[in-house]
Amino acid sequence: MPLYEHVMIARQDLSNAQAESLVEHFGTVLADNGGNVIDSEYWGVKTMAYKINKNRKGHYSYLKTDAPAGAVQEMERLMRLHDDVMRVLTIKVDEHNEGPSVQMQKRDEREGRRERR
Repeated sequence: MPLYEHVMIARQDLSNAQAESLVEHFGTVLADNGGNVIDSEYWGVKTMAYKINKNRKGHYSYLKTDAPAGAVQEMERLMRLHDDVMRVLTIKVDEHNEGPSVQMQKRDEREGRRERR
């Protein structure tokens, strides 16, 4: 099955538990349609570059999935219809990177960065 990565932005007035339950809900939607969630990360509340629906911040979540295209389309359709979800980005990848995403790594653990003077 194809591998996908999803980033979802939920409204800022949700609690952390509600934002994480959205990830679980869409994971079950994916599982019901023949896919599975390999890994998920909750990145927390972050400031966006521009306002979306009069919101300046949002709860960011990241999913790594292994699912058929029909399951991903159904999950994206339900995300677009959900009132708490503001934006969704889905990318098809060849393979998933091991370990935490770049957002979850500490600054000093990131490789390839030069020091500031």
